[in-house]
Amino acid sequence: MSPSDRTAWQKSSYSSEGSACLELAHLPDDRIALRESDKPDTVLTTSPARLAGLLELARSHWPVA
Repeated sequence: MSPSDRTAWQKSSYSSEGSACLELAHLPDDRIALRESDKPDTVLTTSPARLAGLLELARSHWPVA
């Protein structure tokens, strides 16, 4: 399933007020959609488990100070 005009996007709490922000949305088929706010037509969809794995890998290589 793809995001629609009615998809509720959430901006990352780490994003500033600028236009280059990461946005996420939970889709009805239990997938997660990701996009950059300055390029909203490009959307990546994944499962919650795969997104969690990606975030875990990123945190292990680039810990937040």
